[in-house]
Amino acid sequence: MKVGVQFYTLREYCKDLDSFSETLQRVADMGFSTVQISGVCAYTAEWLRDELKKAGLTCNLTHYNYDRILNETEAVINEHKTFGCKYIGIGALPGVFTKEKELIPGYVDTFVEKAKPAAKKIAEAGCYFMYHNHAAEYENEINGKNCMEYLSDSFAPEEMGFTLDTYWVKKGGYDPVEEIKRLKGRLPCVHFKDMAVEADGEKHFTWCGNGILDFSSIGQALKDAGTDYIFIEQDKTFACEPDPFKCLEKSKAYLSSIGFEF
Repeated sequence: MKVGVQFYTLREYCKDLDSFSETLQRVADMGFSTVQISGVCAYTAEWLRDELKKAGLTCNLTHYNYDRILNETEAVINEHKTFGCKYIGIGALPGVFTKEKELIPGYVDTFVEKAKPAAKKIAEAGCYFMYHNHAAEYENEINGKNCMEYLSDSFAPEEMGFTLDTYWVKKGGYDPVEEIKRLKGRLPCVHFKDMAVEADGEKHFTWCGNGILDFSSIGQALKDAGTDYIFIEQDKTFACEPDPFKCLEKSKAYLSSIGFEF
């Protein structure tokens, strides 16, 4: 397994192509070799290919525009092949949850129906459609199953994998290790973010090693599950360390100390 950076963490430093290019190089200079591209400014596949090569990085996962995945599937596949990325992802179920994170009846079945043809084309092209969870998938049920279970049953393993987010699994009330075991073989890419719990019980994002998640046990489960890439992600920073680059450095130092490779 190789640990890289989810660029959503650094989205404020990727508002235009110049700053995006600088941030790619800065991440490479920190000792990372792989990235997930998400939440950044608009770019062409050719531009990203050239910038990745310049920085000595690979992009092994994206969060891409869902409508384009559905309606311009071949173009999306070709773009990913241009910059050498196998895993084509989305960051959430589009339009499925209310602002209160409650499931809108029928929307998951609509997602499955719409996404399956694109997922099959992506698989036939040698790529893999990936779904990223939040807590809501564990907090809502469909026919006696939580939404993640329903989704994994609705798609064949070769049709859709899961970019399992360790923080959101825990926030949703589930054990990341057990969920990794359940989804074995469907987790080529995973998100590492830690959870800090304040004295009043408030939970928030933090760098790896500064929270309650057991990344040693999670790492062993991922090895057994066949995971290839881990991407460090921190959606927000806080006063304890407001600089996302410093948070990445702290996460990298901790994960390196317990045996992860970069």
